Parts: sequence; structure tokens; C-alpha cells
Amino acid sequence: MSKRINAVEAARLVRSGDTVAGVGVIGWITPDSLLKALADRFRMDQEPRDLTFYFPCGTGDGIDIRGMDHVAIEGLMKRIVSGSYVNPLHPQKRTRPELMRLIRENRIEAYSWPIGASMHWLREVARKSPGYMTRIGLGTYADPRQQGGKFTARATENLIELIEFRGEKFLFYPTFPLNVGFIRASSADDFGNLSYEDEALMSSNTALALAVKACGGIVVAQVRREVPRHTRPAHHCRVPGVLIDHYVVEPEQMAGTDNRFDPIYLGGQRADATHLPLLPMAPDKVIARRAAAEVVPGRTSIFGFGASSDAPLVMAEAGAFANDGIDRYQFTTEHGPFGGVVMSGWQFSANMGPEALLDGLQQFDFIDGGNCPFAALAFAQFDADGNVNVSRFGISNPGAGGFIDIAQNARDLVFTGTFTTAGLATAIGNGGLKVEKEGSVRKFVKQVDQITYPVRAGVKERGQTALLVTERAVFRVEAEGLALIEIADGVDVRRDVLEQMDFAPTRIADPLPKMDAALFAS
Repeated sequence: MSKRINAVEAARLVRSGDTVAGVGVIGWITPDSLLKALADRFRMDQEPRDLTFYFPCGTGDGIDIRGMDHVAIEGLMKRIVSGSYVNPLHPQKRTRPELMRLIRENRIEAYSWPIGASMHWLREVARKSPGYMTRIGLGTYADPRQQGGKFTARATENLIELIEFRGEKFLFYPTFPLNVGFIRASSADDFGNLSYEDEALMSSNTALALAVKACGGIVVAQVRREVPRHTRPAHHCRVPGVLIDHYVVEPEQMAGTDNRFDPIYLGGQRADATHLPLLPMAPDKVIARRAAAEVVPGRTSIFGFGASSDAPLVMAEAGAFANDGIDRYQFTTEHGPFGGVVMSGWQFSANMGPEALLDGLQQFDFIDGGNCPFAALAFAQFDADGNVNVSRFGISNPGAGGFIDIAQNARDLVFTGTFTTAGLATAIGNGGLKVEKEGSVRKFVKQVDQITYPVRAGVKERGQTALLVTERAVFRVEAEGLALIEIADGVDVRRDVLEQMDFAPTRIADPLPKMDAALFAS
């Protein structure tokens, strides 16, 4: 008997009070039709109510593949636990996702966990253990001595505990049951065996299915097509049908944001660097070029979402990948692709022309094991105590994503971002930069709104190195504090740097070197 149902029938499997888990990475592998059907059912029937949603990663782009934003409805959503939140401005409406409003206005119980914890936690649910124990996240907003991962005042339950084991402190994430799982694949046969031939990522699809079934729950897969049973090699079927209760066929599902299907993200061919997007001459390009100068061939380099992921694109433009030069580099992201070129914007997470792929849990095993010695990550705030924040600032609450796992386990770190934001205007050329209008929001602050990672502590206690790269200055995080080590030609140190900081650097290099003039060339 076939396990095929439609999306309306899938939505009716969810009961009030259930915990619904779903997997997606921005637009990639998001079961968008299933989430939309659940929202449509609530709008029609006012059922089911008071659901908890568990998303290991930010699911959907909040625009055309709305993902978790579909179910961001008061009454339907009571609680959400997610490894990250999608927080963009809509390109036409200039509004933020509805889920961001619910969090900002304290309409729901919202929790944010590091993605590594949110994925590894699924393994503990699947094997019916009491919870997930880790050192990662100590001293950050996930630590109960700070916010304990709580993003709204309504979030009062302690989902993360501080425990001591053998004289050492750990964070502990107790397990709780998952009732329904929504996942996505490319193809299903009538028994529910799932293959991923059209998908750039696997993420935590298998882990989530295992966790839900261990709880006695229901797993529904959204797929593009149905295929006859016994027609695919076993190693192509990454989720066995014994874990799948039902599947829904959605022939028009997108591979990712603005991407119906592009085989370049599946590997089997090199990325053509001449077809990669070119960044406009702007502060972000200067920053990406300076960050790229820290990338060393032969060293596994991991890139985070934001300005840091532009570094491979400027390397391609500069000819670093010509004559198969891409093979000299080993690039990855927190979501499992290896090799090829890391993409930026809504294509981030997948690589163009990858050579290998790990699923989400295995990738965070790789990261947490210290196998990414170099990391480039964005920053939103940096403070006098040497803490960095990307998880919650102003009206933005994107969460940490993979930032904490990556930052804590890399040896050499580069944090990228403009010096100020919200209205910054610059003139770039002649080997330097001039600030024409300062941004209204400072990034170098006395105290960050939230500690995503204590950088200076990592430098002092574990021997990490860390640079902060901006369009006008470069800093090094030292054991004693923040040192100004480079300045752009055309920038006044006092007016454009020191007076735009809420604290003074502990050291200014003397003489103070100029940033390479080539960074500012058109």
C-alpha cells in the first residue's frame, strides 16, 4: 500500500499541543508545502492550536520559500526552538518576516540554540537519552548564567541547564518528545524510501526522522517525484522507508531560493569561476578582499553567513581559481559541502561545484572536532571585554546559527563587517577610502547586547588568533584587549575610528601600517 497522501491530509495529522519538527536551510531542502498546508488548516479551522515548533536551522527564506514564517501565527505557534532565525528585509515590501515580529513583540515563547546543539540534540532524542551535554556555548547567551537561549520574556522554561560533571561545567540540553516531523527529499517510492539526487544539502533530515520515530511520532516527507520501488541503488536512499509514514509529492518544489534546479550545486563538475557573481565596488568588497588575504591554500576554511562568505567570490574574481586553482583550496560551510566555491546571499550553505557532502550532524562533529582551523565569520557588535555578537542586536534576532561551534573550535578567526551601519556612505578609490557619511549605528560598543562568543577569552585561554576586518581599519584581538593594526589611506584615525568607538583600543600599532591599496581598486 502506498504511503502517498496530499499536503492537506498531512496537515490533519497534527494535533493541538503537538511538537512539530522540520528541517530546512534557508531555501534549501525546506518542506514549504507541508508548512503552508498546516498554516492554511489553522486559518480555516482554528486547529491545531498551541504547537511547539523545532527547527534545527533557519527554515525558509521568509520571502518566496517562507518556511517557518508560514506557521508564525499566534494561536498556532505557542513555542519555537530554532538553531537560527531568518531575518531579512523583504526586497520589495521592505518588511521583516512575521516570525521576527512575534519574537520582537513577545507574542510567543522563542528559544535560540546553537545549530550544533540543535542537531546533536536530535541524536540524543533518537537514542532515548536524557539529553545532550557539551562544553560549546559556555560563556555565551546559551549559558543559563546569561540568557539560557531565551529570546522572549514568555520563554520561561529552562531548556538549557548548567551542570557539573567530574569537576567540569557543561551545558545540558534535556530531551523532549517530537510528535510530527516534516522533512524533504527529491524522490520517494511507494514504501517511502527517500533519495536526494536533486538536493544540494542533507542537513538533519535523517536525524530528525530517527528522533521522531523514537518518540512514536509521525514522519511526513515532501518530495518532487514518486519513483518505482527497487529502481535506485541502496546508497542513493539516504532515509529508509521504515522511518517514513507518509510522503507528499510536490512537482514544483524549488531546489533553493531563486533556484528551480541547478546541477552545479550537486557536484560532478568544477565551478566555472567566470560565471560567478561579481560584487559591486563597495565597503563589503573591500572587507571581503582583506579577509581573503588570510585564506591559505591547503587549509580547510569554513565561512559563515554574511560578509565573510563573499571572500571566495573576490578570490574568484582575482583569478585565484584559474587553471583549476580551486583544487588548491578546501572550502566548507556549517551545512556540509566540501570543495568548490562557497556562495553568498540566499545561495549560502551550498557550494558551487562541491566534491563531497556530509549531513548536518556529521558536519558539526567535524567542526566540533577542530577540523576547520580557519574560519571567517561576520560580526554585528564587538565590545570592550572582547565579546562578539551576531545573535541579537537592535530589532534583529537571527540567532547564532553555526557561529558558536565554529568560533569555539577554529584556531584562526577573522570577523568581518563594516565599522558602522545604517546609513554609512563611503567613497572608494585611489588606493583608499573616505567616509562621506557615518552610519548611525555603532558596532564597537562598551557592552554587546548579547554574547555570541567571548573572543578575547578564546585568545587568552586557548591560544586562538582573531582579526576584525572592516572597510577602514583592521584590529587584532590580543590577550590584553583590542589592537588597531591597519588603517585605510584617506581615513582619519581619530575622527573616523577612535571617535566612532565606545571604547578605546588597548594598543595602536606605531607606526600604523596602511591597508593594501589593491583592496580599494575598482
